[in-house]
Amino acid sequence: MRVTGNSSGGRDHEASVIRALERGQAARSSVVASWARSARHGLAPSRAPLERRLSGSEVSQLRERLEPVSRAARPTLERLFHAVGGFGASVILASEEGIPFERLVNSAEDRDFAAAGLSDGSDWSEAAVGTNGIGTALAEGRAVLIHREQHFLTANTALTCASAPVYDAGGEMIAVLDVSTVRRDIGEGFAALLSHSVQEAARRIEADLFFACHPQARMVLVPGLDRGLGAILAVDADELVIGATRGARLHLGLSGDLGSNPVPAADLLGVSSHSRVEDGERAVMARALARSGGNVSAAARALGISRATLHRKLGRQS
Repeated sequence: MRVTGNSSGGRDHEASVIRALERGQAARSSVVASWARSARHGLAPSRAPLERRLSGSEVSQLRERLEPVSRAARPTLERLFHAVGGFGASVILASEEGIPFERLVNSAEDRDFAAAGLSDGSDWSEAAVGTNGIGTALAEGRAVLIHREQHFLTANTALTCASAPVYDAGGEMIAVLDVSTVRRDIGEGFAALLSHSVQEAARRIEADLFFACHPQARMVLVPGLDRGLGAILAVDADELVIGATRGARLHLGLSGDLGSNPVPAADLLGVSSHSRVEDGERAVMARALARSGGNVSAAARALGISRATLHRKLGRQS
């Protein structure tokens, strides 16, 4: 049994959806565009959702496959739940198919979410339940806020859902982060704040996944972009970019496996680099001197050359 509105409210909602579709408003509204996709999936506002659900063993297999994502996301999920749980909200991590596999919810409110169909293993793709936070974020590849009557199915109009896709270290969508609530006193302004929090949390999860994938690399923020976009490059000891977050890939036009086909960081960032052997040698000696506090003998030992050789090279390049 799902949480839903009264029968007259359901008829009003269905009439609103049909009217918007008949008037061709999909081109002007992303919500109506999602309603149109929902209708093409064979759904109707008044019909019950398909109630697709994985078995217990299938949920266990899903959790095992996405365990690295869960591990990286756990601190952020807990911080987010600490912030929104007191407002009757649940925090959900769903797979790229729209299946919740991690949930944080207050036990006193879990029954309400179960009645709304938001439980582990349930299918929240647009094909299964129409317009909703998780499924629509997947369909559009962006953060969405679906507030109450913006859902396609009347059965889901008690929900407010703020969702954002999560991309892995290679820039591929791997999960969806969602905050949902069935509280009826959630206004559009507060819902917008929830959406902002979800987007920030999704970017933190992406950064943590990226750091875990490149533990030895130096992290470089792409200049000229809002840090909230999470545009980060992983640079190795040879100043080659071996990884890039989705934000960095979009901004810099990167694609493919950078680990196998690295790109010089200087070329991407538009800064001067060492184009001659002598330039690179001078940079190596300068770093050695800096690390030794200007002690030429210590720098020479670190470089594996004699003090006289270092003096000669420094004199030649001065």
